[in-house]
Amino acid sequence: MMKLADRAGTIIEQDTAQDRLLAWMYGHITGRLLLKPLVCPFVSKLGGKVLDTRLSAMAVRPFVKANHIDLTQCEKQKFNSYNDFFTRRLKAGARPVAMEDELLPSPCDGRLSVYQINDSLEFSVKHTRYTVTSLLKNKKLAGAYAGGFAWVFRLCVEDYHRYIYVDDGVTSSNYHIPGVFHTVNPVANDCYPIYKENTREYSLLHSENFGTILMMEVGALMVGKIENPRGAGSVKRGQEKGNFAFGGSTVILLTQAGSVYPDRDILKNSRHHIETKVRQGEQVGSKKE
Repeated sequence: MMKLADRAGTIIEQDTAQDRLLAWMYGHITGRLLLKPLVCPFVSKLGGKVLDTRLSAMAVRPFVKANHIDLTQCEKQKFNSYNDFFTRRLKAGARPVAMEDELLPSPCDGRLSVYQINDSLEFSVKHTRYTVTSLLKNKKLAGAYAGGFAWVFRLCVEDYHRYIYVDDGVTSSNYHIPGVFHTVNPVANDCYPIYKENTREYSLLHSENFGTILMMEVGALMVGKIENPRGAGSVKRGQEKGNFAFGGSTVILLTQAGSVYPDRDILKNSRHHIETKVRQGEQVGSKKE
């Protein structure tokens, strides 16, 4: 059972139907047999095409009701397909961005865990060890983040699935690492090396206030696309970087040693294996320790 804290310090234990289903699929041999065809790229792309049809729009209203989603915050309330709903854009001002130079805003809605990258360049995601090198498949680049922090934002299907740049600066092109689509739900970690298997994409933001930030998006079960339309060039804090198509997903930031520090509540929660619920644009760290 996963624990989740809000910014006021209230902690709840979550045991959703989605979590129970994924626990069975990854933890039972029958479930893993059923899972195998679902994680191949062909099936994921086919699922994405179905969710682009007008017929799929019939699933929007029940999902909105079940997950208490406020559509009045969206630019539109009627959708042509489920993916049209899933990639919905919010009205200006619905996600205020912390604009002070010393504050680091969240790039997205999600459940945040932070980990200091130790001397062996390993960090933990729900009791599973990952090296930054295996995440990036680039030993030299990984070395640039030794002693810094890995910020892992886990998005659930009810979250807003657009993400932003966290500071002014100049961004590199997007680097794509192909993979197999597995769920990013923590219950899967015991059976699959999730981030090594998932398709992912990253860029380097040479930021004005926080050094060079690596911004990575990770696809998941039934996510056919990571949509990053921009190439290299100048960007602004709060400017949209891209969005995910259908499914749960993850955004990861890697920050360099001494450049920025997580807020104390987030760091404390993470040390106790508790995720912190955050919204796009809100403060999650600062330049002062």
